Amino acid sequence: MATMADVARRAGVSVATVSHVLNDTRPVRPATRDAVRAAIDELGYTHNTLARALVTSRTRSIGLAVSAISNPYFTEIFQGVEASTLQAGYSLLIADPHDDPGHELKAVRLLHERRVDGLIVAPSPAPGPMLGYLTQAKVPAVFLDRLVGDAHDQVCAENEEPMARLVTHLADQGHTRIALVAGTPGLSTTTERIAGYRTGLGRAGLPYVPELVVEGNSRAQGAEQATRRLLGLGAPPTALVTANNAMTIGALQALRAARLSVPGDMALACFDDFSWADLFEPRLTAVAQPSRDIGAAAVRLLLDRLDAPGRAPRTVRLPCTFVHRSSCGCAD
Repeated sequence: MATMADVARRAGVSVATVSHVLNDTRPVRPATRDAVRAAIDELGYTHNTLARALVTSRTRSIGLAVSAISNPYFTEIFQGVEASTLQAGYSLLIADPHDDPGHELKAVRLLHERRVDGLIVAPSPAPGPMLGYLTQAKVPAVFLDRLVGDAHDQVCAENEEPMARLVTHLADQGHTRIALVAGTPGLSTTTERIAGYRTGLGRAGLPYVPELVVEGNSRAQGAEQATRRLLGLGAPPTALVTANNAMTIGALQALRAARLSVPGDMALACFDDFSWADLFEPRLTAVAQPSRDIGAAAVRLLLDRLDAPGRAPRTVRLPCTFVHRSSCGCAD
């Protein structure tokens, strides 16, 4: 097995110079750096990351705490995070907080104990204990998808305006009773999408009717039950907006069980596009979030924080895309 001394001899430099190239502990001339890199490739040298961590106090690893990785939305975020960490020369450790504050705190502690350089977290509805731990331990962190306040680095998609567009689009088709299956209370995404729903109603000149907003708890089962409650109203809605992809599945299950067709009996539009939305019959009108870009932006924010710990926190919002198909009741 090749050693650092072997690399130094092949490149015609000192062992110290090889160490500086590997650990980025001192500027090295480009030609010398290239020679060291070429020697590493020729000899098949593998750097000892544990030894590097002792020298630099950095492990070049990032912790990712995201719930429901099986959800296509978070799967794509994970892909964006993974690709960006790999490109930056970092490894990735993953934990699932299960959207539970107690489990979230344990997951974050576990990742921190693995000596990650920083964390990327999709916070739970009640992230107080986790935020307190990160602040006390001075762990660099970026929060994605759900916002936790301007004192932290965070990245998410726009929520209010895209949701408003779904509502106004349904209103343009003549619907006056438009219902919303909302997400888990306490999440910024839920709050902002409800606000967008109300904004859309206002633009269409429609009143806000509290009974038309039901909680689906961001899950298929919750959305199925919520949709059944809507269908049981004395004056059921004629159009439905679901606030994430899992709840779209639950709403469709409830409509199928009630033998209602989409869009004939119920127009449907959803927040979150997913790869098979184009395969449903009818094809689903949706707001597509830039999932991979959110993951990549979170990595960039974290690397910036590691390079400049004292800089001001930033909130990055990325635009969504309106995907017009046929479940809303008009030609796509």
